[in-house]
Amino acid sequence: MEFRVDRDDLAEAVAWAARTLPTRSPVPVLGGLLLEAGPGRLGISGFDFEAAARIEIDAETGADGRILVLGRRLLDICRVLPRGRVVSCALEGTRFAVEAGGTRFGLSTLPRDEYPALPVPPEPCGTVDAAAFATAVSQVAVAAGRDDTLPVLTGVQLRLSGEEMTLSASDRYRYAVRTLAWKPEAPLDGVVEALLPARRLHEIARSLARCGDVRIGLDPAGGGMFGFEGGPMRTAVRLMEGRLPRHGSLFSVPDAAVAEVEREALAEAVRRVAVVAEVNSPVRLDFTGDGEGSVLLRAGYADDVASQRLPAALTGTAEITVAFNPAYLLDALNSFEQPRVRLELLGPGQRALLSGAEARAEAGDEPGDQYGGETVDGTGGEAGGAHRHLLMSVKQLV
Repeated sequence: MEFRVDRDDLAEAVAWAARTLPTRSPVPVLGGLLLEAGPGRLGISGFDFEAAARIEIDAETGADGRILVLGRRLLDICRVLPRGRVVSCALEGTRFAVEAGGTRFGLSTLPRDEYPALPVPPEPCGTVDAAAFATAVSQVAVAAGRDDTLPVLTGVQLRLSGEEMTLSASDRYRYAVRTLAWKPEAPLDGVVEALLPARRLHEIARSLARCGDVRIGLDPAGGGMFGFEGGPMRTAVRLMEGRLPRHGSLFSVPDAAVAEVEREALAEAVRRVAVVAEVNSPVRLDFTGDGEGSVLLRAGYADDVASQRLPAALTGTAEITVAFNPAYLLDALNSFEQPRVRLELLGPGQRALLSGAEARAEAGDEPGDQYGGETVDGTGGEAGGAHRHLLMSVKQLV
């Protein structure tokens, strides 16, 4: 095996494939990257039973072949190779030699016959805008749980229905949902639902964000894999068992008071007053509709307190008070892109629905649109998709 390749292309490809490598594994060969040299190309693959990744780059091949090398060691070598140089690589006995600009490395190989067979990625069945998909995943993944004892809550549920894709995640205290358009290559056989690991999906979507379009692959035989392809990069993720609870009734908040606030100003105020809050202590928001309307943020106890007042529009009531975990509230606010955020509030200890104020104004405020077969607020029909974030307010007020 022998090939020559641009240093930057090699470093980027190795870094991308190395995303699938496990941090720790009882199977040593899973820490390896599979290098496959063929006519005019180099393929680099990684696999850890939960996800597989493969990327192909242009290479000047002197001799075809396949070898398995320690992935993170190869990544460290690629990072220190001089930029703008051509890297020469060759298998010399059992050693993999890497040389560029007078710098030479020798890397031991792993037993390729012990490496598991890579899964065949599902054939693509449709496309979605890569940048929009990456944004949507980041908006909902923030609400996924981190507790591995409840694995179903650590996933993002992906739902395909017609030309609409819906992403959702929840950790029981918050529930984020985002819809966006996608283009199926052929009509789907009903509604497709898949639960994918949130961390994996976030990494994949972010790494493919500049690819223009992402092709979505489904396994028609029910093999438990979901595929994503963008440019020279292909990855497949094993599905999780279970599904998230249905959210339609949760997102219906009739008779709620409605407040609108500048999003960045509110987020900055939450960060500021939460400095004095103890761990898990809430930030209190007192909304009033008197005069031009305002919201007073307060946090802390006894002498260690902080407060800040901001302009806010309030309708549906003269005043209302709620309190939130400041970290959860900041995650929700930062997941939106609109300059103003709309909060539909039921009161302390009850759910609150956040959405982009501009998006709601365009879609209309009347409830009753159908979302996944269930009635929710009227944002599901936007051409650009809709993002909503449900938060549970706390009963204990500061």
